[in-house]
This record gives sequence, C-alpha cells and structure tokens, in this order.
Amino acid sequence: MVEYDFLLEELKRILKEKQLKFTRQRELVLKALYENPGHFSPEEIHRLVQQADPGAKVGIATVYRTLALLEEEGLADSISFGKEGKRYEIGLKKHHDHLICIRCGKIIEFCDETIEKQQEAVAKKFDFEMTDHAMKIIGICKECREHETKK
Repeated sequence: MVEYDFLLEELKRILKEKQLKFTRQRELVLKALYENPGHFSPEEIHRLVQQADPGAKVGIATVYRTLALLEEEGLADSISFGKEGKRYEIGLKKHHDHLICIRCGKIIEFCDETIEKQQEAVAKKFDFEMTDHAMKIIGICKECREHETKK
C-alpha cells in the first residue's frame, strides 16, 4: 500500500489544481480511510473522524463532499450497495475484488489470477479495450450460514 505522506501530498496537489482549499477536515477524512482498513459508509467515516479528533468540527456534508473528491481523483474507491449507498476504502491499493455477505455485510477482499485472465479474454473476444473493472460477488458468508444452521 502507498505511504500516507504520498496520499496527503496528492490530496494537496489535487486541491491546488482545482483551486480548492486544503483543510484539516479534508485531511481527517483521508486519514480515517488510510488508518482503518475496511470498507466504510460515509456515516461510519464521520464517526471514525470524530473518534480520532473529538475537537474537530467535521460535518457529515464535508465527509460526503470529500469522499466524492477522493473517489473522483482515485484516492478512494467505493462499492455500491444500491439503496444502502456506498462503502469506501482507501484507493491506490493493489487490485482486488470483493465477496459481500448479504446477511452481516462483511466484505472479503480477494484476488484470483484465473478470474483476471478470463476477464481479459472476454474483453479481447469482444474487441473491447478494458481500462478497469470491479467485481463483487454477493452471497452469504460461512459464519452466517453456520449461524443459520444452529437455529
């Protein structure tokens, strides 16, 4: 994974390029994503920011706007959960895909070379230039299945 200082400098560069101010609030959102591995809703990120710096005045609207900016610039990635919204993780990580449990919401990251090669083959078959992809496999995790069988 990339170093935090690199991400912070990238954020400062992007903000300057877009003629936006670098603020402590924006930095706190980036830092919360960086320091907490996982996938978080904007509300969860807001709570993480408040826990990390209780004195910081960071509103939920600032979190949403900052996440949108970070995602647009590739510093954050998101997974869409339809009506339930998005969950975010730090960007610029090694490529991976996701298994998502519909019972508990657990997200498991994985990378599988066979799947990667097959996606490339499909793109080639249709003469399609693939620039990126995201895979999410929806189902029920082992723990939830075991819990259901114990009932």
